[in-house]
Amino acid sequence: MSAAKRLIITPGEPAGVGPDLTLALAQHDWPFELVAVADPDMLAQRSRALGYAIDVTDIDYNQPPSAHRAGVLPVDPIACERPVTAGQLDTANAAYVRQTLDRGCDRCLNGTADALVTAPVHKATLTRGGEAFNGHTQYLAARCHAPPPVMLLTTADGSFRVALATMHLPLRDVANALTVDGLRHVFRTTAASLQQDFGIAAPRLLVTGLNPHAGESGTLGAEEIQTIAPAIEAEKESGLRITGPLSADTAFIDDNRAGGDVVVAMFHDQGLPAIKYAGFGRVVNVTLGLPIVRTSVDHGTAVELAGTGHADSASLFTAVETAAAIANSRGA
Repeated sequence: MSAAKRLIITPGEPAGVGPDLTLALAQHDWPFELVAVADPDMLAQRSRALGYAIDVTDIDYNQPPSAHRAGVLPVDPIACERPVTAGQLDTANAAYVRQTLDRGCDRCLNGTADALVTAPVHKATLTRGGEAFNGHTQYLAARCHAPPPVMLLTTADGSFRVALATMHLPLRDVANALTVDGLRHVFRTTAASLQQDFGIAAPRLLVTGLNPHAGESGTLGAEEIQTIAPAIEAEKESGLRITGPLSADTAFIDDNRAGGDVVVAMFHDQGLPAIKYAGFGRVVNVTLGLPIVRTSVDHGTAVELAGTGHADSASLFTAVETAAAIANSRGA
């Protein structure tokens, strides 16, 4: 039997549901070790408010990872700047959120941990608190000094996967962000991860167009002809199994998706509404192209649910299971 993996969890926005979900995880046995990078006082306070019997303890990194025992949560401590009230955002804790990400990422980079699982952050609170932040994916790639990453969302069973050619961009900027070289990088990164992390020997990529009806032979836009199709053809010549550009209004239908292992969508709200509609709460966000394993949930901070006990923890449960599976696949 292989040794237990150590998974770092960053609970994200302290006033949101991330701490609640992290504590919910800690109530179960897991075949890997869970470590929260967080303020232990904040977690203990939230645990009491939720009526959980969780023993918040300091992690001892000198000990090898061991399977998680229900009712215990080891913590790598970082203190919040100000006391946290569930449901009340506070820009004073913006630096705290960023520091938890930095430490969690660095623990994985130096081999102390095998994977990073992130709960959602509140981007507006971070930026208003003076932190330059437009998303976990880009932030962690910069921290890792990695090439441009790719955002992948997948259902737990792998029956529905969506990768994004662009991420958090205003819609007006998407067309200009698409280049032949950039798309080829997305295709190669996606295919390599499907091989390395998901065990698919010869991945099949389905690629959407940008415009309605994939441009309809240039009638509704030229990006398919000038950019997307040339990138697809170049990767076909290199041996990649790739099809497109496909009309996005039918690419996500079950019968059409059956011909591929992943749909590569051109922008955030072209691909993510389809997979979230099909499996919300059971979808995992995986960052491709990093030297570390990183997964996350498919939802936001849900500040209005923080501290109520009504938040659904299914996505975070799936995220930790997926992170552990990828870590085992990589032999981390």
